[in-house]
Amino acid sequence: MAHSSCISTSCLVFLAFLIAGLCFSLNLSLDLFPQAFGAVEAISDRICVHSNGNANVEVSAEDLLSCCGSECGDGCNGGFPAGAWNFWTKKGLVSGGLYDSHVGCRPYSIPPCEHHVNGSRPACTGEEGDTPTCRKKCEEGYSTQYKDDKNYGSTSYSVPSSEQEIMAEIYKNGPVEGAFSVYEDFLHYKSGVYQHVAGEMLGGHAIRILGWGVENGIRYWLAANSWNIDWGDNGFFKFLRGKNHCGIESEIIAGIPRTDQY
Repeated sequence: MAHSSCISTSCLVFLAFLIAGLCFSLNLSLDLFPQAFGAVEAISDRICVHSNGNANVEVSAEDLLSCCGSECGDGCNGGFPAGAWNFWTKKGLVSGGLYDSHVGCRPYSIPPCEHHVNGSRPACTGEEGDTPTCRKKCEEGYSTQYKDDKNYGSTSYSVPSSEQEIMAEIYKNGPVEGAFSVYEDFLHYKSGVYQHVAGEMLGGHAIRILGWGVENGIRYWLAANSWNIDWGDNGFFKFLRGKNHCGIESEIIAGIPRTDQY
């Protein structure tokens, strides 16, 4: 498949970007609920890849978080990545950008907060927020009707927990959603290839994996977090690859968009 450029190439120095093309979004979520953002960012990338760059859609995390219901988990209180991708194939997702962006049908409604760093935003409160209401209506001023703005997947699936198969999936079809167990030392990540060495396990966390590489002889996955650009390495991080470290290779989810609608 030929991949067209859908984003700025200024920071694309990683192996998988150079191999797999330039349809990978550099948008970084400014909020709290990673199961939604990991899915919609990877889905958005894959729409670009599979439409050969003809469609550059920001899929709405608000629509997924508020309308998926029990299939995806418990809204703001946690969710299941596989359920999010299945909802995309069955019910579709409208467009929508980040908070206060006024991009798309349903932009995100929850203001950003600080994740494990000191900054100008209020501190995040964990899973205590209210899930937004499922409103099947686009924001005022958006010209397309809600039902006509839907983007659908043709299929969704789990990727085998093999380093080579995950790399092949990213190479062929674009970024994937992954999940892993978060330990206390991950919260303080700044640079380098993360490997858990200290601290208690805090819970599960979903992210978007968009590439791979090698640093100082250590193989890594390149991933985008959902904790603002002032966390980690400008919102990104490198994670030990090929060892199923913290379970990162055991729950890889992906899907193929319906391209007939673009």
